[in-house]
Amino acid sequence: MHQADIPMSSPDLTEAERQAVAAVLRTPNLSMGGEIQAFEAAFTRRLGCKHAIGVNSGTAGLHLCVRAAGISAGDLVITTPFSFVASANVLLYENAVPVFVDVDPLTGSIDPGLVQRAAADLLQGGKAARAWLPRRGAQGRHPLKAILPVDVFGQPADLAPLEATARQHGLKLIEDACEALGAEYQGQPAGLFGDYGVFAFYPNKQITTGEGGMIVTDDETAAGLMRALRNQGRAPGDTWLQHTHLGYNYRLDEMSAALGRVQMDRLDELLEKRSQVAAWYSERLEELPEVQTPQLAPTTTRMSWFVYVIRFAPDIDRDRIARELHQHGIPARPYFIPIHLQPYLVERFGYQEGDFPVTEDLGRRGLALPFSSVMTEEQVEIVCQTIAEIVRS
Repeated sequence: MHQADIPMSSPDLTEAERQAVAAVLRTPNLSMGGEIQAFEAAFTRRLGCKHAIGVNSGTAGLHLCVRAAGISAGDLVITTPFSFVASANVLLYENAVPVFVDVDPLTGSIDPGLVQRAAADLLQGGKAARAWLPRRGAQGRHPLKAILPVDVFGQPADLAPLEATARQHGLKLIEDACEALGAEYQGQPAGLFGDYGVFAFYPNKQITTGEGGMIVTDDETAAGLMRALRNQGRAPGDTWLQHTHLGYNYRLDEMSAALGRVQMDRLDELLEKRSQVAAWYSERLEELPEVQTPQLAPTTTRMSWFVYVIRFAPDIDRDRIARELHQHGIPARPYFIPIHLQPYLVERFGYQEGDFPVTEDLGRRGLALPFSSVMTEEQVEIVCQTIAEIVRS
């Protein structure tokens, strides 16, 4: 077999990004200056939203949305167990209760039919509501406040019925689009559905700022609150060291914003390159009957390819394949470990294996392969050939 040295992911940076960051370092202003304003303006132009609020991570952005939505201790929020843990953690930060519902087996996105049923039952209360609540940690009658779907792996959730359910019941809709910058749902950009959307810019994302995130919304009041909260709670009119709100240090620094501003200028190029790498993978792996390649929903009019995750047939030992890939210089990672089976969620809420069978099945069979916009066709060929040889052995 091949002995490779292929990174799991790599940022796609040019001299333009390096010069933009260096230019900031030649100024006395390294925080809350012109670069964050320019970066935010790039988002409002690209997406057509009224407000964009830069923060230091996607997690910070989601947390501010939870605060802006008025979600507090004991409140219920319907969300997905098939995601990175941050989408549930931001609810726990406010001592709210994440109410998990299972996901679509094709896409891994939250099932809108189950969301509709859960919302109706939770609002009805009593026995109907208890069927959706965790075994412990949610005693008593608590209000349902919001729905928090996740755009998994660069593919938008089925957002139209989720938005309809939210509107029907007067719930906030917080779209976690941290993995889906540039994706489109029925021709509309991901991140714009519901009340607030959040993007993230970790180095393996479509664009990177190193660490960073962006909230988008048309709600002027919420935008003003979130701008204050990211800056230690300092509201417009507050003097130096005066703080109207309990806030956070969620600011995005000027160097990171400069990097993001230039990356936004290259967004279409970066998305096209990621799409090409995904196409190379799919072309080769679709020949393997033991492997299921990523599938696009009919509502997805543009996939933005955060990661490339394959699924193995149930009788294939996914973990053995990952170990053997690693032995040949090819990193690969399970995606995702279900949130409800994370130790601190099990301890707090009493979740057990079998609670969300579709999520658990996807978690058992999914494997993320090396992926980035700088990956070469030769590297993809090596990965695919090695997978084929391991499976056949």
